[in-house]
Amino acid sequence: MTPHPLIAGNWKMNGLRASLAEIAKLGVLYDPSLQEKADLLICPPATLLAVAEEIAAKGKIALGGQNCHFLDFGPHTGDLSARMLKDAGASYVIVGHSERRQSYQETDAIVQAKAEAALHAGLTPIICVGETGAQRRAGVALAVVEEQIKASLPAQKSSMIVVAYEPVWAIGTGLTPTSKEIAEVHAFTRETLKRLFGSAFGEQIRLLYGGSVSPANATEILKLKNVDGALVGGASLRAEDFINIARAYV
Repeated sequence: MTPHPLIAGNWKMNGLRASLAEIAKLGVLYDPSLQEKADLLICPPATLLAVAEEIAAKGKIALGGQNCHFLDFGPHTGDLSARMLKDAGASYVIVGHSERRQSYQETDAIVQAKAEAALHAGLTPIICVGETGAQRRAGVALAVVEEQIKASLPAQKSSMIVVAYEPVWAIGTGLTPTSKEIAEVHAFTRETLKRLFGSAFGEQIRLLYGGSVSPANATEILKLKNVDGALVGGASLRAEDFINIARAYV
């Protein structure tokens, strides 16, 4: 069975209270016909999660965190746990985003621990994997993605797990891989998941593509086999752009 598509918006370090108007607008645009085609998720800054909960619920839009610690509580100044995100209204959390891996030296082991903490807290982890430009040019993109999948995904089998392929060189650059390159990595990722966790489980996991997704290229990307949605950055900050990406399914 084909997984139900998910269009996830990562606001990154953007958004103040006034930005909640975009979530309210998104809820109005997210009509029942589209709700049948794809789930919508917004991951705002943690400061907005609790105040966004009621607005998002009215529009049937899910909320998520952008990162979490792998421990529930403790002396970790500035960190938030998966349980805290859940308590604030989140149902998803992004872990292992390339910006976290690069800027904070997050290893696959740390990403795996965060994903496990998310599942334990009742959150759906969106686990990010992807190669750098140098790795792509060296011809080792698939090997890099395979190793990240093996080392970053929790051992626990859960249909809640989501994997997002985000080629690092395409994040926020306006560059995107060709359709052939995206299809190749997603097919490889699907087969890797089936080999590691079994065919039935591997088919259930939603595979998202992330990297300069926009209304202009969404239809071409989302029609590809094994692409079950998108992890959207800048375009998710504007309700009209974000909904137009989702409308690729209508």
